[in-house]
Amino acid sequence: MRIVFASGKGGAGKTTVTASLAALWPRPIIAADCDVEAPNLHLFLAPDLPERTNITLDVPVLNAEKCTACGACKDICQYRAIARFGRKVLIFPDMCHGCGGCFAVCPEGALNTGERELGALEEGTFSAAGTRGRFIMGRTRIGEAMTPPLLRALLARLENMTAQAGEDALIDSPPGVSCPAMTVAGRADMVVLVAEPTPFGFHDFKLAHAAFARTGAKLAVVMNRSGMEGNEAGDTALRVWCAERHLPLLAELPFDRAAAEQYAGGGLIARTSSLWEERFRALAESLLQRAEQGGRHA
Repeated sequence: MRIVFASGKGGAGKTTVTASLAALWPRPIIAADCDVEAPNLHLFLAPDLPERTNITLDVPVLNAEKCTACGACKDICQYRAIARFGRKVLIFPDMCHGCGGCFAVCPEGALNTGERELGALEEGTFSAAGTRGRFIMGRTRIGEAMTPPLLRALLARLENMTAQAGEDALIDSPPGVSCPAMTVAGRADMVVLVAEPTPFGFHDFKLAHAAFARTGAKLAVVMNRSGMEGNEAGDTALRVWCAERHLPLLAELPFDRAAAEQYAGGGLIARTSSLWEERFRALAESLLQRAEQGGRHA
């Protein structure tokens, strides 16, 4: 079972929820951080990560001796990674998306295959709150703007890992609904939207629901920071909105100073108190029950 924890905005609490659930998960578990531009799940689970694999993208390298500057490679490139200035062709590898079109159309075979480093995958194990599990995360190269190829490599590796031993995977998604988040959600059995019931949070949550509903994965909601003073209407609006759409609201995690202090110190909020631990154990049970009802939507 692959459960993705997503949100319409950064800071809604998806990493906090993922980390505490991973530490209390009652079955064999892999925790995966797919927020590759700013990974931070490891800060809470403190994994040992001895394995590192660099991930690269095939990019064209010009063979000037063969090139006739015909412009076929420039014309097919939709990402403006190739330009022609008179009889001179220039390639901008940082703009290349690795589609391979330029190689296919070059009549002179004047493009060689080079590599651009996208980032790396790091693998190992974690032990938290009495739970031991495997851990994988991606981290982009500094300055790299394109993350989906790195994410696809991470997800492929995660799929191999779960096939080996049949563990459940709890996946911390990139925030929002851009290409990285949708790349991750496309491989999920269930997407759990962590929602903050503030005006901005509610607005972005609705955008996220509209986007992730198209993936075919089962959807559920966790309300984070409920019960904030003066925001009672926001809590109610989120509950009503979910009820009207038959969207399961599996947990309401209260706005709590002690939990915030635990988080600020790099701790798991499930370890704040026995009450907080029980909240996350109940959430884990709810997720497993929903999983047993079937996988992805038709």
